[in-house]
Amino acid sequence: MRAIQYTAARQFSVAELEKPVPGPYQVVIRVKACGICKTDLTIHDGSFLARFPLVNGHEFAGVIDSVGSEVTEWKAGDRVTADNTELCGYCEACRRDEPLYCENFNSHGCNMPGGFAEYVLINHDKVFAISDQLSFEEATFTEPTACAVHGVDRIAPRFGDSILMFGAGPTGIILAQLLRRAGGGRMVIADPHQEKLDILRKYGFTDLVVMDKSDPSKHTEAIKALQPKGFDIVIDATGAASVFAGCFNFVHMGSKIVSYGVCAADARVPVSPYEIFSQEYTILGSFAQTHCFGRALEYLESGAVQVKELISHELPLEEYGQGLQLIMDKKARKVIIRP
Repeated sequence: MRAIQYTAARQFSVAELEKPVPGPYQVVIRVKACGICKTDLTIHDGSFLARFPLVNGHEFAGVIDSVGSEVTEWKAGDRVTADNTELCGYCEACRRDEPLYCENFNSHGCNMPGGFAEYVLINHDKVFAISDQLSFEEATFTEPTACAVHGVDRIAPRFGDSILMFGAGPTGIILAQLLRRAGGGRMVIADPHQEKLDILRKYGFTDLVVMDKSDPSKHTEAIKALQPKGFDIVIDATGAASVFAGCFNFVHMGSKIVSYGVCAADARVPVSPYEIFSQEYTILGSFAQTHCFGRALEYLESGAVQVKELISHELPLEEYGQGLQLIMDKKARKVIIRP
């Protein structure tokens, strides 16, 4: 089979690999679509969970090609997506029912073979059916939607909470839709790119602010005019450390500040412990997901979360490098690869 294979950080090629064969409790999925996300940029650089050699790609959907001898709930031809996480089940975190903190956390496309390939091997219990109404391209958004579901679980908004979010990339737009469903009141979303804000406007959001990178005082003034006394929840969905640091400019006593975008591992920001203490801020992180695929699919299948407008490019496997560069250059929203 053809697959994108990394031999080291920033070193990849379209390789010819052996087609996987399912074990008794596994299935082989023929991949129809796999999305490139910003996490793939960190894997490309050798960080996050990357372990080489690696076939990357963690947002995939397709049809079942073959099933193991003990698999009874799936058959060849079924339309599916799959939860990319693999957990050990026996470490201390797993045994206390905190699987996301698994000490042996594995993820297809991050440190296990993933979906930028014609076929991917998955345990049968990680597979989820998709209806004929959901395209394979839309189904690739199940993983980022699952991450956003986990994000809402972590943020735990109260009904009517005011929310400010920086960043309107695909995951930010999905998170915004879920937060609105979860009871968010006034939602202000800021991003440097007008076309991304236009998608949010199409989805019914109205308090949208264009960020001015050359003069942040402009969007700071515009945001504060909308909510002068600060927000209950402020979210960085950009993954830029400077933006996360700036979140503290828009809070009030008791606010939650959320790191949702993936910052560089070595990024640092100045934080005042006294300010956190005296203002009773809550600082939250939201990393990946486990066991959220079912809820994510409910939102996608029902249309409560819209994703079609987030796709900007669809490319063959051989043009993976071009797709990666489009994301790096911020010239794409979501790039879908068709193995």
